[in-house]
Amino acid sequence: MLKTGKALKVSIYVSEGSTHHGIPVYSSILDFLFYKGVSGATVVKGVAGFGADHHMHSANIVEISDHMPLKIEFIEAPEKVNELLGKLEELAGTGMIEVQETTIAKPAQVSKPKKATPPAHVKMEGKAKMMRIYVDEADRWKDKPLYKALVEAMRANDIAGVTVYRGILGYGAHRHMHKDKALHLSHDCSIMLSAIDTEEKLRSFLSLVDQMVEEGLVVLSDVDIIKYSYRALDVDLPESQAGNASA
Repeated sequence: MLKTGKALKVSIYVSEGSTHHGIPVYSSILDFLFYKGVSGATVVKGVAGFGADHHMHSANIVEISDHMPLKIEFIEAPEKVNELLGKLEELAGTGMIEVQETTIAKPAQVSKPKKATPPAHVKMEGKAKMMRIYVDEADRWKDKPLYKALVEAMRANDIAGVTVYRGILGYGAHRHMHKDKALHLSHDCSIMLSAIDTEEKLRSFLSLVDQMVEEGLVVLSDVDIIKYSYRALDVDLPESQAGNASA
């Protein structure tokens, strides 16, 4: 770990298309620095430049060049840099390596994850309602997929959770058969959204559903909730866990 005081900043200039044993040079250098315990390294890409061959390289929409200049930069203690230079010269090939003296005023610190509050064991049970909304995958609302807009609207209205299901075969009021194709190029399948919450919250949300769903089917069913969950205070659930909270 770096300490306050004198250090060396190393800049390695290579071409984006340069390879070392079939692997991009910048990637080989970054891997080498990582596994040698270097405190940190950054790769930046130029938009224009030229090198020893005096050939101008530039990136534009028509031609995406793989000859753009790249710079790999890191800061380390002098003794560590001296240990790495030999291998770096080999990896850089025809590229240039620059070493500058620098001073570390404040070293970076490894961020420590916040300790989560021990989860409280919560049992939820009782009467509730299940709302199912049936729409077509191609349906839109304000230039976005309707099913996605409905999920966002439910989240904004504090509906407990929602799951989106994609049908593989079915038909609706128009008697038109919707079928999931092998390559899924048509976006012509049926979509069902299923949400469970109190009757009061779901019925209050129905007015918005009526505005968003021009053609579709909405049903409400009685359900009994018997659910054990662990609810940690002041801790955000990962997306994967949050999705599992719905029926």
